[in-house]
Amino acid sequence: MKIAVASDHAGFILKQGIVAYLAENDIEHKDFGCGPGESVDYVDYGARAAEAVLNGQFERAILICGTGMGMSMVANKFRGIRATACWSEYTAEMSRRHNDSNCLTLGGRVIALPEALKIFQVWLKTEFDGGRHQRRIDKLKAIEDRNFVY
Repeated sequence: MKIAVASDHAGFILKQGIVAYLAENDIEHKDFGCGPGESVDYVDYGARAAEAVLNGQFERAILICGTGMGMSMVANKFRGIRATACWSEYTAEMSRRHNDSNCLTLGGRVIALPEALKIFQVWLKTEFDGGRHQRRIDKLKAIEDRNFVY
């Protein structure tokens, strides 16, 4: 599994912990920024990582800002990205099982590293259930293509 990683300044410290975990566990990854001491716009860094998933360089992304919500919003602007802001192991599991999330967003100001690592581990290992959930993913794609019928 290849993981794209990015943060803004509010998520930088948490991102460093996640990146260290990835390195220690030999999980291939790339840090798309930001660097230490920078005050940046989450949009710039989240967009780079989301694009890297869409063009096939990476299978999934983890994006971190202050709450996880901003990164989720920017990533979900990309057709084919299903970003989910998760705050518990349960939300991470369901985001994969039912929503086939390919982008996890976390909040560096609301989740401590030990909990963030648990959330990430669940999200990383959980498979998509498919079945009736695939029908819902297909409807999301139809909305993206502007041909969804209510």
